[in-house]
Amino acid sequence: MNARAIRIIGIDPGLRNVGWGLIEVYGARIAYVACGSIRTTADLSLAERLAQVHRGLAALIEERRPDEAAVEETFVNRDPQSALKLGQARGVALAAPALLGLPVAEYAANVVKKTIVGVGHAEKQQVAMMVKMLLPNCEIASPDAADALAVAITHALHRLARARGAA
Repeated sequence: MNARAIRIIGIDPGLRNVGWGLIEVYGARIAYVACGSIRTTADLSLAERLAQVHRGLAALIEERRPDEAAVEETFVNRDPQSALKLGQARGVALAAPALLGLPVAEYAANVVKKTIVGVGHAEKQQVAMMVKMLLPNCEIASPDAADALAVAITHALHRLARARGAA
């Protein structure tokens, strides 16, 4: 068992809202710390919105001091232009913690859903409900924050499974 808690930030990337969730892991125990969303200003240019995402994540990481980051891989079935913009926001979500020295893991949405709910094609509401069951003291700020907490929990559980496999 670890001598100290490992703090994990989960990130659900987006251009309008970036969900974030912070948990602490003590051995096999997971505890809620905080969650929220970073919102961008819709009438700004794409570059300025991406800069808002970066500044928001960097400030959050510097303030909350996570040890590791986990980012959800995005799935978009809309038009190519939306997919490209979302991919750019995801790039910022990957780079911000990496630039601050955090190891960054990535998880596909269906892996997160399967880990949290047990089904790879679960609905968002099911994921949020299971997050509340796994973190009974959490105050979920938004659907994006619930998804980010699910990503953080997924990372914690996969991390634990890897550690047990190595032991």
